[in-house]
Amino acid sequence: MSEPMNRREFIGKSSLAAAFTILPRRVLGGAAYVAPSEKVRIGYVGCGTQGLRQLIEALPNREIQIAAVCDPNRSSADYVEWGKHEIRDKIRNFLGDPAWGAADQGCRCGRAVGHEIVSRYYAKNKPSGSYQGCQAYVDFREMLAQENDLDAVYIMTPDHLHATIALAALRKGKHVIVHKPLSNVLAEARLVAQTAQKTRLATHLFCTAGKATTPLLCEWIGSGAIGPVREVHNWSSRPFWPQGMTERPPERPAVPDGMDWDLWLGPVPPRPYHPAYTHAVFRGWYDFGTGALGDMGHYSFYQIFQILKLGCPVAVEATRSQYWKIVDSTWQKQENRLSYPRAATIRFEFPARGDMPPVTLTWYDGGLRPAKPKELDQDGLDMPAEGLLFVGDNGKILCGFSGDDPRLIPEARMKAFQPPPKTLPRPIGELEQWLAACKGGESSGAAFEKIYPFSETICLGTIALRVDKKLAWDTERFRFANSEEANGLMHRTYRPGWELS
Repeated sequence: MSEPMNRREFIGKSSLAAAFTILPRRVLGGAAYVAPSEKVRIGYVGCGTQGLRQLIEALPNREIQIAAVCDPNRSSADYVEWGKHEIRDKIRNFLGDPAWGAADQGCRCGRAVGHEIVSRYYAKNKPSGSYQGCQAYVDFREMLAQENDLDAVYIMTPDHLHATIALAALRKGKHVIVHKPLSNVLAEARLVAQTAQKTRLATHLFCTAGKATTPLLCEWIGSGAIGPVREVHNWSSRPFWPQGMTERPPERPAVPDGMDWDLWLGPVPPRPYHPAYTHAVFRGWYDFGTGALGDMGHYSFYQIFQILKLGCPVAVEATRSQYWKIVDSTWQKQENRLSYPRAATIRFEFPARGDMPPVTLTWYDGGLRPAKPKELDQDGLDMPAEGLLFVGDNGKILCGFSGDDPRLIPEARMKAFQPPPKTLPRPIGELEQWLAACKGGESSGAAFEKIYPFSETICLGTIALRVDKKLAWDTERFRFANSEEANGLMHRTYRPGWELS
């Protein structure tokens, strides 16, 4: 008896045998595109708070099938959420079960929770009322080895694992969608983008690439609404998590039951387990996150780069908060070599592009903001806690943080403004863009090779936060022209067995 064929083998052989069947591109020797009539079978990696939020948004999409979930943590109720019982209540509403998680003392996440959500959701449409088609894995490498029939991998882990998992999936011929960033290390981000381009697989970075305000602002600025833009200011109220730590936690708590700490660390050199590293707290550490810039900048830089047609910057300079404490009755500055600062500004310089002049982009976080424009004073308005400001030769456009609700200021200028006609297409949703690409359509607006310039820019900003000088960047040579210290921060020190190349 012959061995059973998997789904992809069956489709390929039966399609070749049918003389009048239109062959999907993957059968013709292209990348592994999914036939339009099929669901995209997904391995879902990362079942923390953001992972579960996006899981319950993705599951109802009829174009996908979650075939496996993966997380090094089985289940624990110590995750950090936006509000008390936020995750629990979202899961209750999604499953239609008002009693779900009634015994939980905190926010419960992990692969067991992800597996339960997938299984219970799909069971609703089964006559038996049960579903056994989703497998749960501790290790993403085992998932990729065992689940031969996966079409794609959906990555929702902490930042330090994004590149490792994305590269493993791409090299296995799987399409990839990942929550920002591509990596918290510059060289890894570049490698991921290059690999995606070589494989021609469908990729997407979640970064608000589905906003209709992006083409709207392109039309406004392109029509000369405020003249040539020479400055952009973007400010965030983050971080909400701890930053500015100058030493690692000294305590040695036991690794929680069900947590594979070694797998959670992945490529990062070993250290004892501590909850100060995990869940939402990872963002503040150099080794694991990208700080406030990496957490939030992807939600606004996509718009800025599209609107102003930016490539990579030629210079970057940062200022950062400091921390001093009394030691032996003297004030001593605490050197920070471990974590992002509590507050910072980062200024990027971009060259002229065609008929567009050189422009500076300044980022602010930790409660810092640019000076209030005189136009807001004229209207008697306060500076918003978060925002995006385009400064042109002939006026200013103020928006919400990632481009929402754009308006010329002052108010009288907006009332007199005649918006140009809509000439640019409005994007569909981010997941929908990626799924269309998985099925052989046009690549998504946030395919890895398309978003690489602002991904590189954000990584450059995280390096500038660690080097006390203005840095000159040469993207073609992929190095800083004036700082070997900065060049050394472009790469990670890998744990043996986790090297990337």
